[in-house]
Amino acid sequence: MKIRFTIDDIAAARDAGAIDAASFERLSQFLASRRAAAAEATSQAPRYDVVNLLWYAGALIVLGAMGMFSTTAFGLWGDKALLVTAIVYAAMFAFAGAYLWRRRDLHTPGGLLIACAVGMAPLAIFALQSMYDVSPAGEARPYRDFYVWIQSSWLPMELGTIGAASVALLAFPFPFLVMIIAFALWFMSMDLTPWLMGVAEFSWDQRATVSMYFGLVVLAVAWLVDLKRWRNGDFAFWLHLFGLLAFWGGLTAQHSGDELGKALYCGVNVGLIFLSLFLMRRVYAVFGAVGVTTYLGYLAGSVFKDSILFPFALSGIGVLLIVFGLLFHRYGAAIGEKIGELLPAHLRGLRPAHAREQDSA
Repeated sequence: MKIRFTIDDIAAARDAGAIDAASFERLSQFLASRRAAAAEATSQAPRYDVVNLLWYAGALIVLGAMGMFSTTAFGLWGDKALLVTAIVYAAMFAFAGAYLWRRRDLHTPGGLLIACAVGMAPLAIFALQSMYDVSPAGEARPYRDFYVWIQSSWLPMELGTIGAASVALLAFPFPFLVMIIAFALWFMSMDLTPWLMGVAEFSWDQRATVSMYFGLVVLAVAWLVDLKRWRNGDFAFWLHLFGLLAFWGGLTAQHSGDELGKALYCGVNVGLIFLSLFLMRRVYAVFGAVGVTTYLGYLAGSVFKDSILFPFALSGIGVLLIVFGLLFHRYGAAIGEKIGELLPAHLRGLRPAHAREQDSA
């Protein structure tokens, strides 16, 4: 059982003579510094209000629009015009992002503009490859195919994107840049696997398997990053999110085969829900809940197939999902805290920094 003290409690102890005035001052300063650190961490954590949603949506639209524009520009003006466009846009985004970054309350839009500048790197490299007759995939392809075709000849674009994002991350420690690096590494894993395996064709099932294992690696890295509280923001958040997208997506795309395989799939998703309590990351519970719901939907379809009861079964699953969300919202933090109390010391030390801080609060 934890006992939490406030400034009023410490002041009462001073008035009662339990502590002297000097001890009261030291304790007051210590509590104030902890509150300030917690407030700063909260302000840097990813938020989901309308303003931040618009900022992130705007950045994604810019990146998508430049991909579409580059395809048209490449066909009309050629590779040199595409290279100049990429460089000019990168410079404009970098200048505007650096300007906003200097203002502490505008770190998010500034960092997103820096991300847009980084997004011009594969565009410029694509133009250079075309200028020097090193066409991706060995034939003329539009730039938009970078997101469709996964081939070894895209490696220069991926390496360039990783390099540009790494340099930007050093100058502007904005967590979303980690997402760009993870995304490029995911593409690279798809490109390198056929080459390392010595195969010409790479089936959908093989891609799903590679994605699943790559996601596990990203999740392990996210956990290692999470062991430390980072002053400049929650860098592990995007790694957890992208790792789950790669792992869960690859897992769900697998052909589970018999009933045992499908039950194991459900078990993995149940494990994600419990892992969310250990890591204190709700995104694991979201993916786990969707996976469990997918399995329950399969069972409902098998049991109630061609039955008037099928809609009611699906409705019941939806209600259960809503109830689970409400329970997790209300009791998730308390359950996670209780888990921290019950864990042995060596396992408690493996929890993320924010979970350990909550245990000791």
